[in-house]
Parts: sequence; structure tokens; C-alpha cells
Amino acid sequence: MGMFGLTEIIKNLGQPEENRSLVSKRITGLFPTKADLAASAGAILRATGIGSILGVLPGGGPTLAAFSSYVLEKKLAGDKGTFGRGDIRGVAAPEAANNAAAQTSFIPMLTLGLPSNAVMALMIGAMSMQGIAPGPQVMTQNPTLFWGLIVSMWVGNLMLLIINLPLVGVWVQLLKVPYRMLFPAIVLLCSTGVYVINYSVFEVYLLAGFGIIGLALARCGCDPVPLLLGFILGPMMEENLRRTLLITNGDVDVFFTRPISAAFLALSLFLIALAFLPSLTRKRAEVFQE
Repeated sequence: MGMFGLTEIIKNLGQPEENRSLVSKRITGLFPTKADLAASAGAILRATGIGSILGVLPGGGPTLAAFSSYVLEKKLAGDKGTFGRGDIRGVAAPEAANNAAAQTSFIPMLTLGLPSNAVMALMIGAMSMQGIAPGPQVMTQNPTLFWGLIVSMWVGNLMLLIINLPLVGVWVQLLKVPYRMLFPAIVLLCSTGVYVINYSVFEVYLLAGFGIIGLALARCGCDPVPLLLGFILGPMMEENLRRTLLITNGDVDVFFTRPISAAFLALSLFLIALAFLPSLTRKRAEVFQE
């Protein structure tokens, strides 16, 4: 909330009233045009693949898939593109990844009885309360439940269209609220949401602190999305790290001596190096040009 909500408020307050991004025109054309579909086709395909993979993996899910696809499309668009300034790929990619991950996250739950994210853990809990053991037996012992879940995915998407399209005009009216009335309400909602998690005033101070950090990152041209990915994956990593250290009596050598763990560590180092490679290549080319 601090990095994205409070930071945007501070950025908008620093602009003149006439430059603040509020909707002042009538919204028309609810369906994408042929040009929009052509421009977003590649982003949709890439995001669907990302969402399908991250939905199955433990710790993945729609949120991680949406932000990962957004970061990828932003990297592919480059600094000189229109990404983040009305480019339809910025909407199409996260939504496609979100939908794909939401569907594929059911695969490990229904086949192995393993939750890939918190939502699937709740689903397993609900099934257990009804006396249904999650796993491969669901498809044979409860075929109506299995196929009911499949059908509900289609029905849910259809109901989203039926319910949301008539309400688009209502949501647009909210964007026309004057900013001097809008930003206090946003600050209040963010602060209340942070406070009620643990009823801690210190976390409200953290909200303000991360809002300032987010503003500094925005001024430096840094993307805050990776921090959000760390916020999502960090607790999972900490929990499993503690579990592993309890099993090994605090021996950290297991991370380097076991083949699977060592392979994942090597892959992580490779991906980190790969992220820095474009900037190093660009600087090397600039040096040779000079």
C-alpha cells in the first residue's frame, strides 16, 4: 500500500491541479478494436504461458503471475515505448496471466492434493470439512465436484461480463471525483487496512515510510514491482527456510550439497546475472563507440 497507493498520492499532489490524471471525457467503446487485439495478441500469449506455469508452481498464483507478466512486457517494450502511458499491453498481459494462473492453480490441488497458494489452501480446507479428500481420488469418487469446478470457471467468466459491463459507467463516475476529496479517502483506507491487520500503529508508520521510499524509487526511475514480488514470496521462503533448518538441526550445508537444492541455487544465480547482462552489454557498446 505504501509503495503503490501512498506513492501515487504524493506524486499527484506534487503536480498542478490541471495535470492530475482524472477522467474528464465520456467513456465509449467497451470492447477492444481489431487494432487493440492485434497489438495485444503477443502479450496475451506470453502472459497466458507465464500464468499457466506460475499457477501450478508452489507459491505462485494470480497475483505473482500478473506482476511477472507486467514486468516482462515492460522490459520488452523498452524505455522509448508507450508502455505505462495507455498501452493496451499493460492491461491485457496481467489480466491474461491472472486468468491463466487462477485456472491452473487447481491442477496440483485436484491431482496431488497440494495447494499452490493461499486460495487453494482454503479450498482444500473447505473440501476436508465436507469429508472430501483432495487428490486424484476426487476425479473418480466425486466426478460431479470435479466437473462442477471446471464448469464454474466458464460460468464465472460469463457472469463477470454480465455483471461488470453494465456497471462500467458507475466505476467511471468514481474517477471523476475531485482529487482534493479523493486523496484523503485513499489515505484513510490505506491506513485503516494496514492497521487492522495486526492492530499496530507501527505498521502505519511503515506505510508512510514505504510511501516515501516508493517516491524516491520513482524519481530514480526504478520499478517498485520486484519489491512487491518479494513481499509476496518472502514469507513463504522464510517459513520453508525455518522448516528446513529445523529438520537439519541448523545445518546450512544441505542447501549446497543436495543436487536439487544446488541446481536451484545455480539457476537463481544465473537468472540474476542474466538480469544485469543487458545493461552491461549496453555500457560495453557505449565504451567501444567512444
